[in-house]
Amino acid sequence: MSQDIQQLFNNNKAWSERIHAEDPEFFSRLAAQQSPEYLWIGCSDSRVPANQIIGLAPGEVFVHRNVANVVVHTDLNALSVIQYAVDVLRVKHILVVGHYGCGGVKAALNNNRLGLIDNWLRHVQDVRDRHEGALAAIEDPNARVDRLCEFNAMQQVVNICHSSVLREAWERGQGVAVHAWCYGLKDGLVRELGVAARSREEALDQYRDAVEALARG
Repeated sequence: MSQDIQQLFNNNKAWSERIHAEDPEFFSRLAAQQSPEYLWIGCSDSRVPANQIIGLAPGEVFVHRNVANVVVHTDLNALSVIQYAVDVLRVKHILVVGHYGCGGVKAALNNNRLGLIDNWLRHVQDVRDRHEGALAAIEDPNARVDRLCEFNAMQQVVNICHSSVLREAWERGQGVAVHAWCYGLKDGLVRELGVAARSREEALDQYRDAVEALARG
């Protein structure tokens, strides 16, 4: 086994021993049941670890990640995660968390060619094209990327709220809210983007209001 891989096993052993020393029943409780209240849908970026950012332990957050935190109606992977989280785990909140400076969003904005992933990032380019005027009005290129990160997270909330999983959950009276957030790599803080919906109609209304608020600066 290579030295760098062996180090991962060493780290794991040290972590397990530390957790067990702090709470001898931690792993037995974790193995017995999974009952998170939150589903985190975030970017695959290695600098955006869900549990650590919001200060929750293993078992408290159900997590799905992909490049640029995209949720589209043809992605059965993401939809299956959402369905399991909502219907089986009965989560109370779905958190769509983009992050400022996202490489996928930047590539989509600037039409960078990266290979197969270009097809996936076309979804982010659809968001870009929808807000072309607002983005063009931003002179600073980094600020333009960050604004598209916000628009993208907000759009994914709308997408989730239009899914059959959420429609059926709300029809049966299940209380689950879908939130748009954006995380700052430079300060470690999460920002709420003004979309926290408990219905499709609410998502659309809040989305429009949030877009207008961003346009006003």
